[in-house]
Amino acid sequence: MKRLINTALVYLIAGAAAGVFFREFTKLSGFAGQTALGFMHPHLLALGFLVFLIATLFALASDFTGDRLFKPFYLVYNIGVVITAGMMLVRGVAQVTGTVLPLPDAALSGIAGIGHIMVGVGLVLLVIMFKRVVDRKAAVARA
Repeated sequence: MKRLINTALVYLIAGAAAGVFFREFTKLSGFAGQTALGFMHPHLLALGFLVFLIATLFALASDFTGDRLFKPFYLVYNIGVVITAGMMLVRGVAQVTGTVLPLPDAALSGIAGIGHIMVGVGLVLLVIMFKRVVDRKAAVARA
């Protein structure tokens, strides 16, 4: 459980930092348009902080961190969130600075897509673990 709340805290700090970076970087660059940097802040807060905060609260009711799916969930989900946010950072900085990236746009989108798929797989694993907890609680209540 401690790992869950610590992960939530890391994502809270990263999300706040992403918001400050977006605001200050675009202001210093004189950029007034829309950029992918603006989406990093809510993505890190929602996919990182909120998901792990909810998971922590769920684990308090019935610790699921010993489930055999926990390690795959934790790795796949976190890697997916980091890839997704990383691609937003790369694309956003390029948009603000006008830099031409060495990778084609489709490659960036493909990498971001892999990150999104990993987040989706991680969420499915998390919900399966949550369902197992609910099923166990229901079985105890019936007994």
